[in-house]
Amino acid sequence: MCKPMSSFKDFEKAWKGKEKTVGQIIKSAFTREKPLRMRLAMAHYKINSMVRRLEVYLERLKARDKDLFERVVDALISKDMARASMYANEVAELRKVAKSLLMVQVALEQISLRIESIREIGDIAAMLGPVVGVVKDIRAAIRGVLPEIGIELGEVHDILQETVMEAGEMLGIGPSSIYTSPDARKVLEEAKVIAEQRMKETFPALPAVPTAAKSGESEATAENF
Repeated sequence: MCKPMSSFKDFEKAWKGKEKTVGQIIKSAFTREKPLRMRLAMAHYKINSMVRRLEVYLERLKARDKDLFERVVDALISKDMARASMYANEVAELRKVAKSLLMVQVALEQISLRIESIREIGDIAAMLGPVVGVVKDIRAAIRGVLPEIGIELGEVHDILQETVMEAGEMLGIGPSSIYTSPDARKVLEEAKVIAEQRMKETFPALPAVPTAAKSGESEATAENF
């Protein structure tokens, strides 16, 4: 059963970290004890680092998409429908990956902003709980595409979960009260909408590529005339 804190000062100490002597500071360097604020700073740094790396990866995908797009157009101009279809399929697969990465990137940007607010306000239990669920979901969405990002998100998830549970225990709030919130799903839904918009702005629509059957029918019709 969770025990509420005796006073707000106890939570404040856990949030900021206790004042220590030189000897205690040296000793703590070899232990895992970290104040809540430091844990949030660590998670915030990791998340922002992942956002920047995703931006670099997305730039590479955009360059590849541009090259394939031009090949589709060239093939259509040459009336090589088989080659145009092949390149168009490759573009479609690439854009599926790009859309997933954009959704994760947007969600991480939102989480980063949430953590910034929490570091200012200090309301961990109420504001950080839903974020833990979001991190878990986006980790599942990206680990098949970028496993290294998935591993780092797992580390961030553990840091945030430990922080939330400790904050909840200090304040006498049970885990179910912490995690039960519509905010988690809302963050992901908003990320999907923003990702869709960014896809439209970043990746131009492909020209229609006739199937082999339609192409053959068109040629037969042309011969009849």
